[in-house]
Amino acid sequence: MRTHRLELDDQTLREWDAAVLAADAEGIVLDRSAFYPGGGGQPPDHGVLLWGGVQTRIVGARKGDDLYLLPAEGDPLPPIGTSVRGALEDERRTALMRTHSGLHILCGVVYRDFGALVTGGNMEPLSARMDFNLPELPEGFRDTVEAAINSEVAADRRIDVRVLPRDEAFALPDIIRTATNLVPPEVKDVRVVDIVGLDQQADGGTHVASTAQVGRLQITKIENKGKGFRRIRIQLPD
Repeated sequence: MRTHRLELDDQTLREWDAAVLAADAEGIVLDRSAFYPGGGGQPPDHGVLLWGGVQTRIVGARKGDDLYLLPAEGDPLPPIGTSVRGALEDERRTALMRTHSGLHILCGVVYRDFGALVTGGNMEPLSARMDFNLPELPEGFRDTVEAAINSEVAADRRIDVRVLPRDEAFALPDIIRTATNLVPPEVKDVRVVDIVGLDQQADGGTHVASTAQVGRLQITKIENKGKGFRRIRIQLPD
């Protein structure tokens, strides 16, 4: 991949300068980009490219042999070699960062208190769901978990991100919180997101810097998905 992914180094970055490496039906490829392309249940960023007095709206991104930015239908494509100013839609990215970190809080609490692994998950800005292998729910489970996750928000735990060699990362206890290891074998360096003292796992998404930045979490629904699986839906109402 030719694009240097700026969001992996600085999750607060919202604007940057870049050069166009390719622009065709596949999408726009930049030498530097902070657009998260989606993955791990987190949808891609939206934003704009500004160049020569022209605006190209970016409505998605995807990973392939390169990182392709997807322009809005009918918007102009910047020619190869053009200098552009990239800008993310801040409200969407920030909401997704809060939501993703909120899911990690939920994951950490359910694993710590009930020993359940994640079997799936998905999110939109300020709402999400996570599936767990939970055969039985004890009485008061919903209220207990909601109180626990909000206690972790109030604790203002630091959220650290680092990249470790694969062997070193997988030597960490419980680094994989999913029922199936989703890290491809060809990945030699593993990005680890650590809610210090609660949850540490391999993850490629974007996150806030502390649990307090997530804000209040609310469990809106718990669904029985059969065969001992439960789906917990959350929202960030504030």
